[in-house]
Amino acid sequence: MADLISVEDPDDPRLRDYTGLTDVELRRKREPAEGLFIAEGEKVIRRAKDAGYEMRSMLLSAKWVDVMRDVIDELPAPVYAVTPELAERVTGYHVHRGALASMQRKPLPTAADLLLAARRGVVPADPADDAGQRVAIFEGFVDHANLGAAFRSAAALGIRAILLSPDCADPLYRRAIKVSMGAVFSVPYARFDTWPAGLDVVRDAGYDILAMTPDEKATPLDRLHPERFERCAIMLGSEGHGLSTYALRAADEWVRIPMSAGIDSLNVAAASAVAFYATRPRPA
Repeated sequence: MADLISVEDPDDPRLRDYTGLTDVELRRKREPAEGLFIAEGEKVIRRAKDAGYEMRSMLLSAKWVDVMRDVIDELPAPVYAVTPELAERVTGYHVHRGALASMQRKPLPTAADLLLAARRGVVPADPADDAGQRVAIFEGFVDHANLGAAFRSAAALGIRAILLSPDCADPLYRRAIKVSMGAVFSVPYARFDTWPAGLDVVRDAGYDILAMTPDEKATPLDRLHPERFERCAIMLGSEGHGLSTYALRAADEWVRIPMSAGIDSLNVAAASAVAFYATRPRPA
């Protein structure tokens, strides 16, 4: 059973994990370096716990103590009870959901190990639930909201794993977790050490790399034979410029989403959802 500790000093060193949560640059450097991330809100905290992340501590306003009582009683991590005013002074913003948890990160697998696990997968009890062996590759996703939304789409539409270019944002940053509603915990991911050379690992693992681009030379998704999607890696590029020239050259085929009304592209989070849906296995 965890200890419930009342804290009244915003400078209490025990609250260090939660200080300056609105300082993006500070948190982007500090959290990975210290092996932690912040889960915000009851549902996200529970999903992080259920995904096997170790809890370092919780920061709760009084009204959330009873709501989180089962978690408090189950885990040995300290629980700091604070007023909403003190929580705001510590974190730098009004904590609307009243519950924060500092969680311990897990070591990331290599891209090769992740792809091997994705290929093995789990045989579904119902063949209709089979999402195939599709994975996704994200290049240059720097917006945490878009990254979180893309992870949520991936989880909902059966993507088995996500591979990130070295310059992608952190999926475990608070904003990405919040937008994904904890989906970042349910889709395994890895980060390439080199780019785009790392894509060789994807091809060596037997995946067909499909590069999403609005270029008119690209093949519309609905014209590809469904067999192309059985073991494919769907690659999407940054919010501003899309996939780099190097990534496009490394792809096996360019594909695009057919559009109307003179629109030439979608927000990358929306495009990911469309691509993941369009490539899903069809019943025989």
